[in-house]
Amino acid sequence: MKKIIYIALICAATAFFGCEKNNRMDFTDPNAPAPAPVTNVKVTANPGGAILTYKIPVDPNLSYVKAVYEIQPGVFREAKSSTYVDTLSLVGFGDTKSHEVKIYSVGKNEKESSPVSITVSPLTPPVKSIFGTIDLTSTFGGVNVVYANDSKANVSVQLLVDSTGKKTWSPLFTFYSAAAMGKFAVRGLASVEKNFAVVVRDRWNNTSDTLFRKLTPRFETQIAKTTWSILKLPGDLYTAVNATYPIEKLFDGKWGSLNDAFATPNGSALPQWFTIDLGRKVLMSRFKEHQAPTSHLYSGSAVKKFELWGSNNPPADGSFTNWDLLGTFDSYKPSGTPIGTTTNEDKNYGNFLGEDFEFPSQPIAYRYIRFKSLETYSSTGQVVICEITLFGEVQP
Repeated sequence: MKKIIYIALICAATAFFGCEKNNRMDFTDPNAPAPAPVTNVKVTANPGGAILTYKIPVDPNLSYVKAVYEIQPGVFREAKSSTYVDTLSLVGFGDTKSHEVKIYSVGKNEKESSPVSITVSPLTPPVKSIFGTIDLTSTFGGVNVVYANDSKANVSVQLLVDSTGKKTWSPLFTFYSAAAMGKFAVRGLASVEKNFAVVVRDRWNNTSDTLFRKLTPRFETQIAKTTWSILKLPGDLYTAVNATYPIEKLFDGKWGSLNDAFATPNGSALPQWFTIDLGRKVLMSRFKEHQAPTSHLYSGSAVKKFELWGSNNPPADGSFTNWDLLGTFDSYKPSGTPIGTTTNEDKNYGNFLGEDFEFPSQPIAYRYIRFKSLETYSSTGQVVICEITLFGEVQP
């Protein structure tokens, strides 16, 4: 009986002190004075912002340091840092003007020190530096936009069209990316002269100037695949890793799942190539290559670098005699994220829309094309491709 009472007392004491500990409140003195201001502030400007370093005051009541600044008329931002670092990063400026910044030391009771006022003059913001590199040109079936983003800033690039010819601007497409190089095309447009415009915007709603161009998209159509077949030549690799992934899936019009792909044997050597008989001569304007949507999207056995060849008289020995090199092409990852990380943006472009490739110069009409894989994202040798689509004109 005594043993039971003793155990009960221990349990009660444990529960009591445990409860006290869990409900303990740290004491903050509401009457403590505001901490002293920071000192020795130094400014290092960068594109669209600045880095501030300073000396933190020695004060047990100090909680954090903050900077308050105006990036646009009436639009204020705050940057905060703990007492463990002596640096603040300012972002969001859309110009290179001088901007006043006020720095406060803030106590645990949220009392603020008197402000330390400084001036920062950001370097050219990304929206302006990117705008200076934009090239807007006509292409087959639409218009093409390319630009450089050296700072790898998260931006949106919007393409607009004057839909009525009376300065009635409507958005056609908005491209989001943080990659060092940006490129996109908007297709499906009639071969009619129209006014187009491009503007760059960042996440703080800073905008660039607007680039205007009068352009006429070049005529093209998607080439039907009903006459396509595989031409099996010596040296070609047209066998699949197994019966689930035959080469005919390259032109069956499906690319929504991995089971819609052509996959060569595991560990097969690079380079490797296959040949397609289009059944008629085609004047090609461009082409698409659709990657698999899952495990081989900008990774694994997805093609990273390849060549496309054309011929009207391929030799029976499978050599490259009578073949013309139409171009060497590199896969483009719109998100700019490292290999192994893919975004919805990558899946939309690499699989759903298909990677878009244009020729360095307009090729003549060819009946046979040869796809030569030079490098994959994993460089294992296996190649996985869901679909190939051609655009241009069928020749009589």
